[in-house]
Amino acid sequence: MRAVPSARLVLLVVLAALLSGCGYNQIQQKDETVKAAWSEVINQYKRRADLVPNLVNTVKGYASHEQRVLTEVTNARARVGQINVRADDAQSLAAFQQAQGELSSALSRLLVVSENYPNLKADRSFQDLQAQLEGTENRITVARGRYIQAVQDYNTYIRQFPAVMTAKLFGYQTKPNFTVENEQQIQQAPTVDFGAPPAQTQQPAPQPQPAPSGG
Repeated sequence: MRAVPSARLVLLVVLAALLSGCGYNQIQQKDETVKAAWSEVINQYKRRADLVPNLVNTVKGYASHEQRVLTEVTNARARVGQINVRADDAQSLAAFQQAQGELSSALSRLLVVSENYPNLKADRSFQDLQAQLEGTENRITVARGRYIQAVQDYNTYIRQFPAVMTAKLFGYQTKPNFTVENEQQIQQAPTVDFGAPPAQTQQPAPQPQPAPSGG
């Protein structure tokens, strides 16, 4: 039976105390918070993408000739699915953000079109899908806001002393974040009503007839 702890055990205890005092545990905790927040963002965006096919098919049943806006929504959803986003890569995150913003704009235009079809607006399936979409958009906003806050908290912490030394020692770097201003611009749907009838071609105004001569 040994009366004193081994040198290795003492070293481990000292090292653990140093790491704790230098912010290692806090870095780990904040990093896990960012990962959890990112998972929720992805889940909510996926939920929205899953609603798109049923929404498009429902609108087709009443407005099949609105092919332009229906195609835009379908293509935007396809682009979202093609992106293999990596949250720790700024370029990948920017591409993901742009694709999601384009889908938001396309869905906004689709809902504008629905205003021109009373029977579609009265359809129970469409009402349910619209309610689910609105709820999902709200959850996306909340999840994205929490992620932005978590990343800001993490980035601020690892820049502070002494955590900055620990972060450099173990290879922790600042994380890219959503650019809120750019995303709001992408999501801003143009004020175009694709359901409006095409403009009529104006006929040239008739030329005035010359007045009969008095002679």
